[in-house]
Amino acid sequence: MSEPVQKVRIDKWLWQARHFKSRTIAAKAVSEGRVRVNSKRVVKPSFAVAAGDVLTFHQGRGVRVVRIVALARRRGPAVEALALYDDLTPPTEPTAAGPKPLPGRPDRRERRIAAQLKTANLE
Repeated sequence: MSEPVQKVRIDKWLWQARHFKSRTIAAKAVSEGRVRVNSKRVVKPSFAVAAGDVLTFHQGRGVRVVRIVALARRRGPAVEALALYDDLTPPTEPTAAGPKPLPGRPDRRERRIAAQLKTANLE
């Protein structure tokens, strides 16, 4: 006969695949509705996922889209975690200028440039 489909809790899989630092943080993200499984919003950390499911969730400042390839027995090293999913997230284009400084007090480099511009305008 055919084997039953193996499933695991979504918060546990997200933690094992090293998308979240702790299982508690993963469960909180799921319960806040920030995770979608096959484009449907999930709010229970006990929701069961299986191989082939597509997850969409916020990570950092971007959105990750991953397809579950395998389920893990334990939270192993990062190399094992990479084998658990296929990353479907479209690549982002790098910005040409790097991060913009936050508004507020200028740093030493910005003050030096401003001083040079002032003396150049006086001459």
